[in-house]
Amino acid sequence: MKAYGPFLWRVLALLALALAPMSRPSQAAETALVAVAANFAETAQRLAGLFTARTGEDIVITVGSTGKLYAQIINGAPYDVLLAADQRRPRLLVEGGHGVGGTRFTYAEGRLSLWTPQPDGIPAGGGIAVLARGQFRHLAIANPKLAPYGLAAKQALEHLGLWQKMQPRLVMGQNVGQAFSMVATGNAELGIIARAQVLSPRNGQPGSRWDIPEHTHDPILQDAVLLRHGQNNKAARDFLAYLSSDEARALIAASGYGAGKSGADK
Repeated sequence: MKAYGPFLWRVLALLALALAPMSRPSQAAETALVAVAANFAETAQRLAGLFTARTGEDIVITVGSTGKLYAQIINGAPYDVLLAADQRRPRLLVEGGHGVGGTRFTYAEGRLSLWTPQPDGIPAGGGIAVLARGQFRHLAIANPKLAPYGLAAKQALEHLGLWQKMQPRLVMGQNVGQAFSMVATGNAELGIIARAQVLSPRNGQPGSRWDIPEHTHDPILQDAVLLRHGQNNKAARDFLAYLSSDEARALIAASGYGAGKSGADK
């Protein structure tokens, strides 16, 4: 990855703020730039809208794979908060001085589903059989080297004894959002994606799914952390606090995630 300097990241951040919606509750409201893992993008947008309505503080969201967002942050990207899809990168950011100690916590636990837009493509409880038969051309997953959901998908396939068999059929997105798009557009018949994507109100083709057993992969614990750039940003701190509120936790659960577990940063 090309390493951009801090000046260019500041320019990009200002452009992002300039292109953000102009209907702000208050011209004096503080704004936080939040980097969000692709699987959580839609839920984050909904949370940000509720947060702004209640506080008048603005949240500008940038979406990407956790691996790429991490690389951008250590290369000077001026994000104020990271909502990652794992625990490792937020921990490394704190250890490396890019994150603020004592602010890291688990805001959500991800869930995986095997999904197809075809209503009868996956019989009830028949996900393993569908994969084992291999009567499809492509299975989409996120890149295991970049995205925690991709790593969990790989672990699940390995646990089921199907990883090697799937090799000729695998197509990979840089993040789980791209994997979802491959299936939604018909470029892959099946995908192992975030359950939240299947349950999303924006998914116009719910099709059929098989929820992958959680014991087949490591828990997808998603951590949030305040970044050094945002340590004096009130909107950033307030938004992190809001993620632990009853309202936010209820929305996160309704979106297809497990409940977060506070107190990760010790």
